[in-house]
Amino acid sequence: MNKPLTNIRVLDLSNVLAGPFCAYQMALMGAEVIKVESPQGGDLARRLGADTDAAAKLMGVSFLAVNAGKQSITLNLKHPEGKEILKRMAAEADVLVENFRPGVMTRLGLDYSVLKEINPGLIYCAISGFGQNGPWSDRPAYDQIIQGLSGLMSVTGDAETAPLRAGFPICDTIGGMAAAFAIVSALAGKARTGEGCMIDVSMLEATLASMGWVVSNYLATGKAPEPMGNENFTAAPSGAFRTGLGLLNIAANEQKQFEALCDQISRPELKTDPRFAQRESRKKNRYVLKAEIEAGLKTGSAADWEELLNAAGVPSGQILSVPEILSQPQVTGRDFVVDLKEVPGLEKTAHVTRGGYLVNGAAMQPNSPPPQLGAHTATWLHNLGYDDDEIARLVDEKVI
Repeated sequence: MNKPLTNIRVLDLSNVLAGPFCAYQMALMGAEVIKVESPQGGDLARRLGADTDAAAKLMGVSFLAVNAGKQSITLNLKHPEGKEILKRMAAEADVLVENFRPGVMTRLGLDYSVLKEINPGLIYCAISGFGQNGPWSDRPAYDQIIQGLSGLMSVTGDAETAPLRAGFPICDTIGGMAAAFAIVSALAGKARTGEGCMIDVSMLEATLASMGWVVSNYLATGKAPEPMGNENFTAAPSGAFRTGLGLLNIAANEQKQFEALCDQISRPELKTDPRFAQRESRKKNRYVLKAEIEAGLKTGSAADWEELLNAAGVPSGQILSVPEILSQPQVTGRDFVVDLKEVPGLEKTAHVTRGGYLVNGAAMQPNSPPPQLGAHTATWLHNLGYDDDEIARLVDEKVI
């Protein structure tokens, strides 16, 4: 199918995760994404990941995960000719994504105010930890720092384990998703007006926005949220429960679901117990109720209860590991993991994930494997009118 972002050209100047993840979402949807990397080793993510052999070849798993479907050129943006090449490419681009610390692109003379004079229709997206202004704007920002500052860690875990870091770089990922949404929204606006814009994405604010219920409850009541472990602060019984074998998530958030749960575990008397009969009373007595439910769940395994409760209209699911979920037919049957044959430089298959959606029933998959560092530099310089002698000179002068 003709992918939604076909013929959209994106310059991806970003590194590691938030920016590359954003640009990867656009590549999946058909955009032509040109990754602009430093000649000195390129994206740091090329050297990261569990496969040390791949990392030594500058094709680390962390890089592979979010850079398939892109092209790669190398440019020394501190060199006058490197700046000129980027400007010439920006003149013909629709989008530029960068996640340098605020002020870096200004010092390079390549910020939005400069590039919009060259290309008024350019959508320029800057992703940073805290945004382009404010007292924290010049701080270095990594995912773990944002997790701590945002309050996310304060509500993760329970009273004994909190504050606790989420098990993956969630703030980088949320920042990248927020940027991708903002960019495609700006592209829709540009289709009407022809005008580009400057998008300033703050990972801190994007994370806070994703914590909407927690933040809103505090703003409405003035009561600080507390870590509740695997419990759901909005309802009970809703959380993780011990069974005869394994843990089971149950979300009996509605009255009919609670009553169906009581019937299925052969504890119908819980429905009329004054401690549990109403939604608010269940929340106040959630841990007593939890013990009662776990006593009923001891008669079966998490897998058995998952099937039984879902059939009865009680939302339930086992707590699986990453290997376990990736092997499930629900995931394998929708081609969520993409096999990329013979990745350049590795000469072996890489396994990457696509986006979490289908379009007209089709999976949006990358069109090509992740690129080797600078694999497309000569092609793009030729497109800009440079001949082989000029390209050789640029290599000698360490511009590319």
